[in-house]
Amino acid sequence: MIEIILLVIHPFYRFVGKDMMDDLKYPLKDNTVPVWAVPIYAVLLPIVIFILFYLRRRDVYDLHHSILGLLFSVLITAVITDAIKDAVGRPRPDFFWRCFPDGKDVYDQWGDVICHGKDSDIREGHKSFPSGHTSWSFAGLGFLSLYLSGKIQAFDRKGHVAKLCIVFLPLLAASLVGVSRVDDYWHHWQDVFAGGLLGLVVAFFCYLQFFPPPYDNNGSGPYAYFKMLEELRANGQAAHSVNVQDAQGMEVVLPQQPSRNNKGFMPLSLDHDATDSLDQMEAGRR
Repeated sequence: MIEIILLVIHPFYRFVGKDMMDDLKYPLKDNTVPVWAVPIYAVLLPIVIFILFYLRRRDVYDLHHSILGLLFSVLITAVITDAIKDAVGRPRPDFFWRCFPDGKDVYDQWGDVICHGKDSDIREGHKSFPSGHTSWSFAGLGFLSLYLSGKIQAFDRKGHVAKLCIVFLPLLAASLVGVSRVDDYWHHWQDVFAGGLLGLVVAFFCYLQFFPPPYDNNGSGPYAYFKMLEELRANGQAAHSVNVQDAQGMEVVLPQQPSRNNKGFMPLSLDHDATDSLDQMEAGRR
């Protein structure tokens, strides 16, 4: 609802003098990347990849939290981007031809423009900073990049360069979208830089709401998954302790210190029912 309001309200029409027109006379061109394509590659494409990982691992927690985090990322970025657009009102590089489609510029007594172009074109011409295409691209594809880096364990210190190529591929696609905005003369380079930085920062914070950092040992899954595993292990150990006490006639039996394996990990001892629950949990069926 906030995003719809920001799209409806009028942006700030800042002063645009004749001496400023030298940087605002670039040709009025169509978008290389149309607006309708942005949700497809920034939202739907990552969701398809999330589903593929779900089909592979059957982890419903991972699927739910990845989609939720992605939607958080793109929608928060959209609200921040359009709020700044409306507040700043910076003219686009092609503002002259939006304002004066016939090429005849007119100014008032204070030297400000008196536009006689199409209202929608003039209105859109005051929404240059920051770039919405770029911020959305980095919000969606940046989140996807973080997700992939955790799933393939790109920071496992084994030096697999191919993993970095996979991680940087979504960021490269987002960068090319930003470059197209400058090539189409819809944005100044500062608009693209600010939009990319904004989207990437929001994506990083939204990712950390649901997932550990990609370099973490548990970076391959969401917080909720590992929390549920800990609860199942704790319940299994408690049930095992109760069974032992019943078998000994309520005699208190002190649990033995679990031995460590050669890798330093302590194995867990679960009863049959808890083990079945744990297996189902790890398979994503609960």
